[in-house]
Amino acid sequence: MAGIFKAYDIRGIYGEILTDDMAFKIGRAIYAFLGCKTVVIGRDMRPHSKPLFDALARGLTLHGADVIDLGLCSTPMSYYANKRLGADASIMITASHNPGPWNGFKICRDNATPLSGATGILDLERIVQEEDFPPPAPAKGQISSHDIIPEYVDHFRAFADIRHPLNVVVDYANAVGILEAKVFEGLFAITPLFDTLDGTFPNHEANPLNTDTLVDAQQAVRAGKFDFAACFDGDADRVGFLDEKGDIIPMDMITALIARTLLATNPGANIFYDLRSSWAVKEIIEESGGIPNQSRVGHAFIKAQMREKDALFAGELSGHYYFKENSYAESSALAVLYIANLVSQSDKPLSELIAPIQRYFASGEINSTVEDAAAVLAKLRVKYADADLLELDGLSFEYPTWWFNVRSSNTEPLVRLNLEAKTEAEMKQRRDEVLALIRI
Repeated sequence: MAGIFKAYDIRGIYGEILTDDMAFKIGRAIYAFLGCKTVVIGRDMRPHSKPLFDALARGLTLHGADVIDLGLCSTPMSYYANKRLGADASIMITASHNPGPWNGFKICRDNATPLSGATGILDLERIVQEEDFPPPAPAKGQISSHDIIPEYVDHFRAFADIRHPLNVVVDYANAVGILEAKVFEGLFAITPLFDTLDGTFPNHEANPLNTDTLVDAQQAVRAGKFDFAACFDGDADRVGFLDEKGDIIPMDMITALIARTLLATNPGANIFYDLRSSWAVKEIIEESGGIPNQSRVGHAFIKAQMREKDALFAGELSGHYYFKENSYAESSALAVLYIANLVSQSDKPLSELIAPIQRYFASGEINSTVEDAAAVLAKLRVKYADADLLELDGLSFEYPTWWFNVRSSNTEPLVRLNLEAKTEAEMKQRRDEVLALIRI
């Protein structure tokens, strides 16, 4: 059973461990753990999302909890509904970018505060395993419906400041980005790709981190005259960008651009960026009058740190963009809107806005299969003992002209390397040097 209870969510192949009966038990466990009276539940377009909703709702209402059915929505919309509707908890039924046979649950307590392995998911696993459920309530809870999309659209559309016409390619990957993008429909011209909801993902994986999935958008941009492209993942809590040439923009560069935009009207604000991000992100935040803060990788960690410092914005190298305006949670539509605002207000194309902040050379994230991750990290600690060392998430080693971070995967026998240097030659040399040590 442990296979479906992950570090940040519950996820597995539908019909194997993640069955309707399991979802019923998880619904009961969520009530047992949170004592929630009102729960909002949204779902993506996968064919088994509705049966999983029915089972979850049956488990929750058995104990007297009321369920607000959001129907089809994006994950950012479920976070927004949690706060907007004053719920005690929310559940988004999705497996994000995983293939069609997969599904799962992203669970939050009130104010869209996520449950992680350390803050509730392992407790849910124990409750399910032991069937440690309270007795059914004398009266079952009720199920009602609420369409959150119009409120979400109105709220975030207010941030639009488009100064001249734009033409944008948007790749929906047959997923709920179609709903997320209602925020900017009509504000600029959209050339859509794969805009039919289909949870089998017939065209490509809904994962902008996988550069193979960006090929269709690249071809579309290069075949016409467009200002940029936006490419959503499966539950629309992540978005990737291409410039007007169809070139991929590193996601930390988008973090820097949005941070600079926000700091123009919010000087002195705290901004977070994950520790895999370029040195340039910290520099742009400082140059723009903000306070830069490094965070661990993972939405639960970033959101907790944002709350602690009342941060305005955070960006993650995986394409998650977090806004105080959405309870410190993601809004990929707002990220797109800020980039659209920026491009529409500039006499330069997006590639020229990005160029000055692409100051260094990054390896990208490189995964290596290892037998003993702890031994690898210990070896690197000895080899690079003269570096400035940070142990926020894995190990980060910093030198005057280069740095790298190594982290162990939570779920696989992998070590993940991110490395950056001031010159391309040094990046390649140091990348190969560190990889040789990891892979011995």
